[in-house]
Amino acid sequence: MAYDEGLAERISDVVTGRRGVTAKKMFGGVAWLLDGKMFVGVVKDDLMVRCGPDNQAAALKQPHVRVMDFTGSPMKGYVYVAPAGLESDKALRSWVDLAAAHVATLPDKPPKKVRKKA
Repeated sequence: MAYDEGLAERISDVVTGRRGVTAKKMFGGVAWLLDGKMFVGVVKDDLMVRCGPDNQAAALKQPHVRVMDFTGSPMKGYVYVAPAGLESDKALRSWVDLAAAHVATLPDKPPKKVRKKA
């Protein structure tokens, strides 16, 4: 199933002008990265939010939110927000802001090791 391109466009509008934000197609959808760290994405018609382990319990108390279980088991620090929880631009922006604030606290990723050809 394709992802919700309308939601992806709305997210693009929210993140336009933010420094360090890029979009990348992944997981059959699209994700946005802040300084190389994924923070939000669209999977089918849900918003994927990297809220962090400390914010997950509070996020799950919000309407239309469930644990992200992309691999079949719950992913710590990630939630899905169903379309009904994203009807207003204010609601979408609050989820994007929460995720961006969380990943801004994460350490930089170490550089990838380059393998030498034998």
